[in-house]
Amino acid sequence: MIRRASITVAVILFGLVFASLAANHVGHQSLPPLAKRYVELVPQDLGAPNVITGILLTYRAFDTLGEVAVLFMVAAGVGLVLKTRKRRSKKSPETQPRQASEIVQTGAQILVPLIAIFAAYIIMNGHLSAGGGFQGGAVIASSVLLLLLADPQQRLDLDFLSSTESIAGVLFVLVGVAGLILADGFLDNRVLPLGEFGAFFSAGAIPLLSVLLGVKVGCELSVIIDRFRA
Repeated sequence: MIRRASITVAVILFGLVFASLAANHVGHQSLPPLAKRYVELVPQDLGAPNVITGILLTYRAFDTLGEVAVLFMVAAGVGLVLKTRKRRSKKSPETQPRQASEIVQTGAQILVPLIAIFAAYIIMNGHLSAGGGFQGGAVIASSVLLLLLADPQQRLDLDFLSSTESIAGVLFVLVGVAGLILADGFLDNRVLPLGEFGAFFSAGAIPLLSVLLGVKVGCELSVIIDRFRA
């Protein structure tokens, strides 16, 4: 009884704190100087309507490369630890995952292709609207998760995923090196023509970098999901 009362009091206090923060919050009426500068500079300099994607894949592209490298190390570490544990543990027939229901299997057959198309749309239009490589790669991994939930016995081709991820990473770096040779710096998107502002083929190398990033992130997250299976 005392424990429940303490939890109730704590929840009420947290609610009052968050309510006071929300009530006193006042949004910015105008952009800070740095943000305003980026909003003006990205469309003019990079030819990308999506300011966020322009920053992540050009001005902060080296940081983005580091982030996907960290994600690769996470995938490798998870795979190493869980693979070792799986070798030590012997599965009995009782511990095998149960087959998913017909509803889940049918739903996966319908939704997985739609999710894959949506992921491709997010990646390919990242320079024009909300989206990009990271978001599209996460959506790809969600379709893989649904596929494994529908068929627990399904085995992913980890060698193919690893090879594809490595090739995407190498090409990403090569595009960056091309920026040093053909443009003004590492991962400068102007190695390709900027094209017409707002067109599908525009913003230089940003769409290409977005595709490579989406493939890399999708493969890495898919490997992590597969390794966490029992």
